[in-house]
Amino acid sequence: MLQKLYKIVTTLTRAQKQILFLLMDSAAIAVAFFAALMLTGQMTPDLPSALQIAPMLAVVVAAGSVASWWIGLPLFTLNAYDIRGITRTAAFAAICGVLGAGLDALIGPGLPMPVFLNFSLLLLVFCASWRIVLRHFLIEIYRRGQTRMRVLIYGAGQTGQQLVAALRHDHAVEPVLFVDDNPTLQSKMVAGLKVHAPSAIGDLVSRKHIDRVVLAMPSISQPQLARIAHRLRQIGCEVHALPSFAELVGEGELRKRVAPVSLDDLLGRNRLESELPGVSHAYSGRRILVTGAGGSIGSELCRQLIACKPDCVVLVDHAELSLYNIDKELRDLAGNMTIVPVLGSVLDETLMTDLMREHEIEVVLHAAAYKHLPLVECNVLSGLNNNVIGTKVLAEAAREAGVERFILVSSDKAVRPTNVMGASKRLAELIVQDLATRSSGTRFSMVRFGNVLGSSGSVIPLFEEQIARGGPVTLTDEKVTRYFMTISEAARLVLLAGSFARGGDVFVLDMGDPVPIHKLARQMIEGAGYSVRNASNPDGDIEIQVTGLRKGEKLHEELLISSDMLTTPHHKIMRAQESYLSEFEIATALKDLRQAIGTLDEAMARGIISRWVERHEAEETAGEKQRI
Repeated sequence: MLQKLYKIVTTLTRAQKQILFLLMDSAAIAVAFFAALMLTGQMTPDLPSALQIAPMLAVVVAAGSVASWWIGLPLFTLNAYDIRGITRTAAFAAICGVLGAGLDALIGPGLPMPVFLNFSLLLLVFCASWRIVLRHFLIEIYRRGQTRMRVLIYGAGQTGQQLVAALRHDHAVEPVLFVDDNPTLQSKMVAGLKVHAPSAIGDLVSRKHIDRVVLAMPSISQPQLARIAHRLRQIGCEVHALPSFAELVGEGELRKRVAPVSLDDLLGRNRLESELPGVSHAYSGRRILVTGAGGSIGSELCRQLIACKPDCVVLVDHAELSLYNIDKELRDLAGNMTIVPVLGSVLDETLMTDLMREHEIEVVLHAAAYKHLPLVECNVLSGLNNNVIGTKVLAEAAREAGVERFILVSSDKAVRPTNVMGASKRLAELIVQDLATRSSGTRFSMVRFGNVLGSSGSVIPLFEEQIARGGPVTLTDEKVTRYFMTISEAARLVLLAGSFARGGDVFVLDMGDPVPIHKLARQMIEGAGYSVRNASNPDGDIEIQVTGLRKGEKLHEELLISSDMLTTPHHKIMRAQESYLSEFEIATALKDLRQAIGTLDEAMARGIISRWVERHEAEETAGEKQRI
């Protein structure tokens, strides 16, 4: 029955509802007038008496209906019928009483004044009553006609009570109960809802079929709020935090909580985008292949390449979703430019060779790599296979196809590496350097830079997530430092390196001073509007916890193996002069590495790193000291 009524009510138009309200007011006028006549003894409940008063009644109902429309009473929605609506109804009743008395003096039977006083009072009662009763009835129809979200409100204070008052007017949401930390409120009724202890939330969510928990405690600190939200999410609750109503209109700390942290502060220098020259001339009209095209660096390379108007861009990535996203984005930007998405791995020698020849590739930007240090440390063979053998396969395919330029995207972790990821990148560099000495057609080069702000695995997103959760912010060591640059700076450097390349070059960027990570963590906490909790400030919001260096992690990263530097056409970019392995040594290292990967011999793989990377770096460092 209620479902049928719900369908009827929801199909009525606004005009139809207004006409219905006007008819209800007209009926209320008739009933109130009859009742007033009977209360004052001016009429008896029989037919002759009713017929005698009928003309007067018809005129009063007509005049009253006009007054109702004129005063705007049918325009009031039932959901908005409050004290203002009752005041408007009282004014309408008074106008109808005056109209009735005036019409009676002109055409009526000469009724006494008490009739019209009673008529006004009864009309006020009837018009207000039918609206209030119908409002509650329709709310019940709406609530029964659709699924309502059941909400548990954490915090029975002023904000929580205001929230309950607001939600009681909403037929889509039902406040079910309160939870509060204050033991004096627990088991009591507040705003018509029972208050429970926080320890009972798990049971209450299950037993009361709670859909969402709303945190209505704006007076506590944001980190405390974040910790409560994190705890509730662990038991399967969907959690939302409600600021105070004062904060919603711009008072208090709401705006401070979302204050951005300046990139200049994080980098310790001015950003370099404006200092780096354009590179359109080097890539305009060219046919370019980008590996790792869906990654942080690869996708930014693609975006900047599109602005250079190349003839064709081939996107290679083994992650389907990442490739789909960058392909879709570039097609929206590229217009008629040829974009070729290729789902595959750089380890697929046949695929790479075919791509080079089929699309007549002129420039290769190799950004594909496994780069998350702890993961590569736990997956040694996969990391070496992808980063080293994959680079070898791609570089050989580029040389055989007569590609004009090949640029390897490397890392500062390749300098005197203490971990597998860094060693794999250094081996990749050595392979490219070796090919550069034996290639007359393809110019091989590489570009080395530090951490990239905002890239996957970067410390910045990790700190942001930890701050949003209320802390603690984890730091491996208080003395650890890192070089940082923005994604756009890194991509521009790669493109510039390609335009400067002569063969065998190792390009590095003047990145300023390394950034202390402890300082970075403090800046991000304070930039988000919080204070650091430590021994000198025990009441602070978020703690910085030192967890210790991870396996293979260094306190300070370096960009150069040797101090020998050459200039380039741009003063912020330098060309390093570094020694490299011979063709025979590279061939031996690759043969041994393929054997280790084929036999799943991790110990042998680590031995190859020790022999061909660490020993080579040690010899070069010793030679550097002798020269000094």
